Amino acid sequence: MKTSKISVGLATLLFVGAFALTSCKKKTQEVSVPTPEPEDTEQTSASDNNLSESYVSDIESMGSQASENNTLLTYKSSDGSQTGQIDLAPCAVVTTSVVAGVRSHTIDFGASGCVGADGRTRTGKLIYVSTGGFYRNPGFAITVTSQNYVVDGNTVTINNKTISNTTPTTIPSGVNPGTNLSWAITATITIQKAGGGTISWNCNRTKELTNTTDTLCYKGQNRPIIWSKAKIKLTGTASGSNASNESYSVVATNLIRDFNCAPDPVNRPHRHPFIGGTVLYTPAKRLPRLIDYGNGTDCDFNATITINGKTYAFTLN
Repeated sequence: MKTSKISVGLATLLFVGAFALTSCKKKTQEVSVPTPEPEDTEQTSASDNNLSESYVSDIESMGSQASENNTLLTYKSSDGSQTGQIDLAPCAVVTTSVVAGVRSHTIDFGASGCVGADGRTRTGKLIYVSTGGFYRNPGFAITVTSQNYVVDGNTVTINNKTISNTTPTTIPSGVNPGTNLSWAITATITIQKAGGGTISWNCNRTKELTNTTDTLCYKGQNRPIIWSKAKIKLTGTASGSNASNESYSVVATNLIRDFNCAPDPVNRPHRHPFIGGTVLYTPAKRLPRLIDYGNGTDCDFNATITINGKTYAFTLN
């Protein structure tokens, strides 16, 4: 009897143990461990946006220079003295006409390749048509179109681009008006990349000459702006699709471009990158990317991009 009881008890324990073991195995088999998603480190799409930002800013900058000075060879103050070479080489030819108050400026880079002091190679034409006087004058407005315009092998088509001077009309005509000159910019462009893929980019921007009170840059409404001394700030939104045909949206905040800054003065003395501000780039199917160009004081080609809390350094092109 005693032996029998022990055997039954042992059998019971073995049965319970076996049941428990079987249950554990069953549960283990039923629980699936999700495969971790690969880390999102893609930066090409943000680089496409930087390319668009840079090209559009250059187009706008060239138009402002041409409309102020009727030349792309040198800046000249009202007394005729040369104050610095601009972004482009002498191979860029500017022709100007004025009919009934409408000014037309055509910048022709030729067909063989015009290498500028900024290190970029351009071909084709940019055409600027403006009313309301000069770029510095309140009420000034300009539209931009392109003809076979190519930059470093990338074909840039301007579908629409307008710039309007939004400075208050009460601005005095003398030096240092007490308020910064400002402009509103809209643009719709496409960029066919040399390596394949097309970028579509639409923007609404405000532009501000942040050192309007600097008499080395701005000498009043009756004299051209000395662009080689200018510091500008851009803020606004953009949207479009990158070279992978992925849609995106952009919020740009206080982008700083200082034309006194040339990080590569020997090889690219007139390449003036963004050195301050941020761009929040949000792809449709990826995490947002925050591009940080710096605090606006360091003159370099360095920037960072933050994705999902991780920050990566990259070099501007």
